[in-house]
Amino acid sequence: MRLKYFLKLGIPFVIVFQAPLIIAQNFNNYTQDLKGEKITIEMVAVKGGSFLMGADTNDSSRKDDEKPSHEVEVDDFWMGKYEITWEQYDAFVFGEFGPEQFKNIDKLNALGIDAVSGATPPYVDMSFNMGKENHPAVNMTQYAAIMYCKWLTSKTGVFYRLPTEAEWEYACKKGKTDEASNLKNVAWFNENTKDKYEKTGLKEVNNLGIHDLLGNVSEWVMDQYDADYYQSSPQKNPWNKPSELYPRIVRGGSWKDTKDKLCCTSRGQSKQKWKRRDPQIPKSDWWHTNAPFVGFRVVRPKIQPSKEAIKTYWLSVIEDYGLN
Repeated sequence: MRLKYFLKLGIPFVIVFQAPLIIAQNFNNYTQDLKGEKITIEMVAVKGGSFLMGADTNDSSRKDDEKPSHEVEVDDFWMGKYEITWEQYDAFVFGEFGPEQFKNIDKLNALGIDAVSGATPPYVDMSFNMGKENHPAVNMTQYAAIMYCKWLTSKTGVFYRLPTEAEWEYACKKGKTDEASNLKNVAWFNENTKDKYEKTGLKEVNNLGIHDLLGNVSEWVMDQYDADYYQSSPQKNPWNKPSELYPRIVRGGSWKDTKDKLCCTSRGQSKQKWKRRDPQIPKSDWWHTNAPFVGFRVVRPKIQPSKEAIKTYWLSVIEDYGLN
């Protein structure tokens, strides 16, 4: 693990930092530039509101952990138009971590950041020859995906994180993603792939303008999996903050799943066997060597939380000693 601390203070960075705040007031779609990087990330404005989360109790086609449906309210946020690609992820994995690569230390302290950890480069090509560049990055742990968000925040001065389970489902349902007349028009799954993921953005967008929410790769969200969480979850911006390493939640289904998993309410769970090929003890904090079907996308809340609230999203690593 690499660990670097920021030491420099630069006045020009203060001027650059104002631009995202102006954009936030307008609440439009935008493209995020990253300091010192060639990559950009396209973000879609999602107006918040109330919706029925979960599946109807009488829907026999859905699993018990998707029930009951219950009213939930989420605030405004932006969501990545695409899943994070290898090109975007490798900028983090193989990037430089000197202080000149990030915003000045005062701005980062205001975001609850005093250090950024870089991922350990993998021993093998984690794409497993399924494609890099504009293909979705896969095989990372939820911790690694969260640290990517922290790195992205440090590069931009804007708070990014994974979506909560509620935000992800809200974007899926509000975009009428699983109401397409033909699921093959909007998603890659086991009936229309060649046993691999595909480039992001090839399928039709949903009604919000977001690609690949269903299929291609399952997506990490911020929550701990609890089959009974819907029985008692809060109505306003629910987040089941993780306290155990397994299981945590992935959403959307993937290229290897059957169509019943590609539904706005379907809930996937992480498993220890996703690190089966990893020979290390403890296992890697950064890579699920057996999860070439799991990736992620980022969100940005319209209202930036306080420094103290932001810190709650930078989850600590929990060591993994493998199969019980």
